[in-house]
Amino acid sequence: MIRFAIAGAVCLSLAACSTGNQQATPCSNAASAQTAKACGGMSALVARARAEGRLDVIGLPREWANYGALIDGFHARYGISVVSADPTAGSQQELDTAKRMGRSGDAPDVFDLRTEVAAANPDRFAPYEVATWDQVYINQKDPTGRWTQDYGGYMSIGYDSSKVPAITSMQDLLNPAFPAKVALKGEPSKSDAGLYAVMMANLAQTGPLGDVSNGVDYFHSLRLAGKLNFSLATLATVKNGTTPVVFDWDFEASQYLRINPAWRTFIPTYPTLGYYFAQAINKDAPHPASARLWEEYLYSSEGQQLLMDGGASPVLIRLLRPAPTDLTMPNLDAPPMLMSTSQMADARTYLAAHWIAAIS
Repeated sequence: MIRFAIAGAVCLSLAACSTGNQQATPCSNAASAQTAKACGGMSALVARARAEGRLDVIGLPREWANYGALIDGFHARYGISVVSADPTAGSQQELDTAKRMGRSGDAPDVFDLRTEVAAANPDRFAPYEVATWDQVYINQKDPTGRWTQDYGGYMSIGYDSSKVPAITSMQDLLNPAFPAKVALKGEPSKSDAGLYAVMMANLAQTGPLGDVSNGVDYFHSLRLAGKLNFSLATLATVKNGTTPVVFDWDFEASQYLRINPAWRTFIPTYPTLGYYFAQAINKDAPHPASARLWEEYLYSSEGQQLLMDGGASPVLIRLLRPAPTDLTMPNLDAPPMLMSTSQMADARTYLAAHWIAAIS
């Protein structure tokens, strides 16, 4: 994946700038504090979190989005032990576990969730706004601070530059150089990657997020032109050259690059279609100060950089001042287009009824 350089020592959050040597009276109201200031400031929050001495997380594989480095970095900076339970748990499993454990001392303190799951369960979370909360686009957070998107990715087109020409637009795929080479990662009515691929095509055809039909028409055109490859893309098909062009998330490009150094990624900018995961604090967090400090760390320059190092697109990527690269990058000065839960459901309904006919 693309790597970026930070210009200067920019602190996006006081959490990242703390020296760790400050003496402060621990925050006495961490469980109800909605900002670090309301807790007496960052020094007081850090002092209380250190007194708790522990953070319980769930559903965080160490290899996913660089969470291993984030957990280690948090522990190294603050000396707080991180207990990671059930790393492979899905979003609903995280919430179900927390509900089952109630106020147990081993219950999850924080959640990493699919946004639609977070949006559907706001009463499960404690409102909290990190120091950089105002820098997060309004469409990427709950207005009351109960959840905030943190990292995600952009729908993109990956391709083997040793086998096909550089891709600079969706229309390129209709050119003679792409016979039976264009593949999807999953079936659109069932797979998020497939659904978002069709929606990306829809936006390119000036279709709205609420109506995916133009995207289906685009893939119908690819089918008629003989460009579609009916094999669903996997690492194996990319490695053996069966699927030299793949609609997939940009954060998956790091996997493809490991097996094919010629792999490149094109991200449309008209507009960029994104998907983000959300962070939230358990309203019954057994370690409420550590939970809040963890959020501050994730949205700090250090936390956001570590997410980017893991191939994800952090929500504050534009503040990290990415260096120019030779790969097409999305417009970082505008928020990405994000599908709502209802728009995803409507798109799946339409695809279930029309997709097979369009590509047959």
